[in-house]
Amino acid sequence: MSEEQISLGQMLERREREYMLGTARARMRSSVENLDVGDFHIEKLSDGETVELPRWVADELIGQGMAESADTPFESEVFSSLGKEKMMGPLQLSGLPPDFYVRMRRRLGALSSGVADGKSRREDYDRLRAVCYDLVGIRLSKLLSLSSSSTPASSLAEKLTPEESEFFAITQALSKEWKGVLLGGWK
Repeated sequence: MSEEQISLGQMLERREREYMLGTARARMRSSVENLDVGDFHIEKLSDGETVELPRWVADELIGQGMAESADTPFESEVFSSLGKEKMMGPLQLSGLPPDFYVRMRRRLGALSSGVADGKSRREDYDRLRAVCYDLVGIRLSKLLSLSSSSTPASSLAEKLTPEESEFFAITQALSKEWKGVLLGGWK
């Protein structure tokens, strides 16, 4: 395994930990009082109440059936993102939120587990996975093309996720080195 692969893997793990420490909105499906979730204490929440909680707490409550997510379903966002990306030119990127790939990995993981537990339909998982694969493939192709051009990373910064920025920097450096080796120092 190369240093770049280790670095990208470690970055994804770090980003997921940071994501879990962020907040999420949950709509309570039942009332709770004096509930401890790990080291987080919930004084009182009522059925139907929408509340912002640490994401890991919200995930626990959702997993126990005590709450449901109050955020827009990821599926809607990924379908919309794929449509935008397809409409853009071959060297143009639409913007993605910084936590897009973390949420994508988590949603695919949740659906996969749901399929194994009989809580999700295999067709839903397969459909989302195919759409994610298409989106990643399109963006990967564009990033590779852009990395071999003279496009500076700074001009793309607002449209790239942190993972894509790292990938772009790595592929741009490799592309530059490859050209230099093949063309005798031309950069």
